[in-house]
Amino acid sequence: MPRPTKAQRAAIARRRADAVELRLAGADPLTVGRKLAADPAINSDGLPYPFGYGHESYARRRPAPDDTTLVRSVNRDVADALDHRLDAALASVEELRALEDARLDRMFMVAYRRAVRDGDLLAIDRALRIMERRARLLGLDQPARTELTGQGGGPIEVDTTADELAALIAITDPASAGGLE
Repeated sequence: MPRPTKAQRAAIARRRADAVELRLAGADPLTVGRKLAADPAINSDGLPYPFGYGHESYARRRPAPDDTTLVRSVNRDVADALDHRLDAALASVEELRALEDARLDRMFMVAYRRAVRDGDLLAIDRALRIMERRARLLGLDQPARTELTGQGGGPIEVDTTADELAALIAITDPASAGGLE
C-alpha cells in the first residue's frame, strides 16, 4: 500500500481528532465509527466522511466494514491519537526541563563565583539550594530506602485472626461484611 499523501495524512489526523473528541463527549466506539464512516450507507449522518472508516472499501465500491471492524478501527485511532498527544506533551516537558536547567546554570554561576571568590556564606547556601533544585529536576537523587521492621529490628508479627480481620473489614466497608470465610 503506498504511503499516504500529505493531504491524506491531514485528513486521517482530522478523523483521529474527531474520534477522540467524540469519545471524550461520551460516544461509544461503534457510534463514533458510524459517525465517521466513509460509506454514507452506514454513516449516521448519511454523508460520506472524507477518509472515514472504510474509505478504501468505499472507494472500491466494496461492502462497508462491519461493527466489529468499526469498533477496532476507532479504538486504534483513539489510542494512536492519545499516544501522539502524550509524546508531544513529553517532548514539551523535556524542552521545559532543559530550559529550567539552563536557567539554573546561569544562577549557579553567579552564586558559585561569589561563594568561592568572597567566601560569602549566603552565596554558598544559595549555590547549594540551586544544586538541590537541579538534582530534583533531573532526578539525580536516589530515593530514600524505607524498611518496616518489628520490635528489635525483627519481622513484623501479625496476630490477627480471620474473624478479627472480617470485623475490621466490616467496619471500613459494610458492603463486604461476611465476605471473608
